Amino acid sequence: MASTIDSGVLGALNGGGTSAQPRTSSQELSESFMTLLVTQLQNQNPLKPMENAEMTSQIAQINTVQGIQDLNATLETINGQIDAGQTLQAAGLIGQGVLVPGDRVLVGKAGEDAEGVVATPFGIELQGPADEVKITITNGSGEVMRTFDIGAQEAGVQSFSWDGKVGESDSSEDVATGEYLVSVEATYGGEPVPVTTLNYAVVGGVISTDSGPRLDLGAMMGQVGLEAVRQIL
Repeated sequence: MASTIDSGVLGALNGGGTSAQPRTSSQELSESFMTLLVTQLQNQNPLKPMENAEMTSQIAQINTVQGIQDLNATLETINGQIDAGQTLQAAGLIGQGVLVPGDRVLVGKAGEDAEGVVATPFGIELQGPADEVKITITNGSGEVMRTFDIGAQEAGVQSFSWDGKVGESDSSEDVATGEYLVSVEATYGGEPVPVTTLNYAVVGGVISTDSGPRLDLGAMMGQVGLEAVRQIL
C-alpha cells in the first residue's frame, strides 16, 4: 500500500520548509558547477569524450574559487574581531590624557585655592637619535616665552612640562592664560633630524566608524584614530 508523505516533511526535504538552512554563496557555486559538469558529460561527443586532464582542471578551478570565498569569509570574521578589540581598547582610554601630534600648549589658572598658572604637558617624537635638541614656546604673536636646550636624545617619544613662566629666573612672571605654540629643532652631527611635536588632550569618548574606532578629543582637537596616540599620561 502506498504511504502518504506529510507535506511539511516533503517541503523541508525540497528546501521549502522553515527548517531549511540558508545556503552560502560557495555552496550555491559548487551546486551550479556540478550541474554544468553533469550536463557537459551527458551532452559530450561520444567520439571525443572529455579528457581526464580537462575535467581535473575544471574541478581545480571551482575548488580554487570556493577556497577564496571561504578565505574571504574568514578574513571578515577576523576583521570583525579586530575591530571589536580596538573598540574595547579605545573605550579604556576615556578620561585619560594622551599625547598626539600637535603643537599646542594650553595655560590656565592653577585653581581657586592655588596661585599661579598651570600648563598642559607636551612632547616630541624623534625619528632618529639627536645630539642637540632645542624646544621653543611662543605666543600667538611669535614672541618667545621659553626655550629648553635638552641636549642629546634617543629616538622615540619624550614628554615634558612647562611651569608657565617667562624665562628661567626665580623672578620670572607667569604668562597670560591662553594658547601657546611649541616648535622643535633637532640635529645629529649638524644634520636635521625629523621630529614631530606632540600636544596633550583628554579622551572624551569613542566613536565607531567604518575605518575603526576614533577618539573624541573635544572641539579643538577633533577626532583621531588609535594610531595617533604616542603616549598615555
